Amino acid sequence: MKTTVHPRISKRGFISKVAGRSGQPIRVVSEVYESLIAELTDAVRRGDTVVLTGFGRFARQTHKGHKVRFGKKDVDDYSVLKFSASRSINRRLDPDAEGGPETLRLIDEFDEAEEVLARVAG
Repeated sequence: MKTTVHPRISKRGFISKVAGRSGQPIRVVSEVYESLIAELTDAVRRGDTVVLTGFGRFARQTHKGHKVRFGKKDVDDYSVLKFSASRSINRRLDPDAEGGPETLRLIDEFDEAEEVLARVAG
């Protein structure tokens, strides 16, 4: 497996690309971006799991503290943001591996049906 290094996209570059794709002004996209990140962070901080259909889920994951071999302080319990990509987004990263666009459409429909069933059952 060959690893290719790709350039990083900065926040500014990302917002610019989204603005170009959506036809919205950069200022508007920047405000939406900031609001989206703030709301996502607040929801996860409250203990909610945020599910973005067709993209993935964000949740708070707690880690147990531990002793430090060198140094004066131990590491207390702490939380991190955990992201789990949906199957459909993972398959979109390499569409040729799974049979192309028709397979992706079927996967998306299956993922949506699965989430509807989870809401009804839960």
